[in-house]
Amino acid sequence: MSRLAGRVAVVTGGNAGIGEAIAQTFAREGAAVVITGRRQDELDRAVHEITRRNGKAIAVAGSVTDDRHAEAVVNEAIQRFGSLDILINNAGVGEFGRRLHELDDETWTRVLDVNLTGVFRMTRAAVPEMLKRGRGAIVNISSIASLVGIPYLPAYAASKGALDALTRAIAIDYAKDGVRCNVVNPGLIATPMAAPLMANPEQLNPILDRYPIRRPGQPEEVADMVLYLASDEALWVTGGTFTIDGGMTAW
Repeated sequence: MSRLAGRVAVVTGGNAGIGEAIAQTFAREGAAVVITGRRQDELDRAVHEITRRNGKAIAVAGSVTDDRHAEAVVNEAIQRFGSLDILINNAGVGEFGRRLHELDDETWTRVLDVNLTGVFRMTRAAVPEMLKRGRGAIVNISSIASLVGIPYLPAYAASKGALDALTRAIAIDYAKDGVRCNVVNPGLIATPMAAPLMANPEQLNPILDRYPIRRPGQPEEVADMVLYLASDEALWVTGGTFTIDGGMTAW
């Protein structure tokens, strides 16, 4: 039997990279998936890839920086598929290459608004439906940048560190209601965001020297971990931090 049969999942940033891999994996395992993102053409392509394999998926274009979008996504999931069981907070932006004193307020605010406050907005919109059903699974996609120091990404690191703390707060507050919340912290993953780095061996190889398993991770590998946390196999798992980083943080 499929591991998510009959479940309805929202995946933010589900139009590329890790988010798209999660959406495809969930659909393969029987879930109806609502994909969000800002680029309609990518959303349409991602939905087409799922439906051509007989999966169930729809797209809702918009940004997690918009309260109305968060409410619209939840409402669409309920209207189209009847419920909301799983929320994957994956949407994120990066700002790399500058130290803190080189950042402006606009950049700092933009990164935190998407990576942290966007999770707050989506979770706030989703939790009431989960409370009605007496169950739910929330998985936040963070980064090893929340766990170890990585140069030249202070805003990104701050947003992901706060996301880890927010995950624990959500887990504690809603455990008695059957709503679980965990966070996954990937290392370097071969996604479109990382494509420029992947294409530059002079930059890539020194980074891979820090990974005992000397290769980038694949989006599908992250998706498999998220699948476990969203499934009933993890019913006694909440408030956890799950690294998937080729051993990088084990040094």
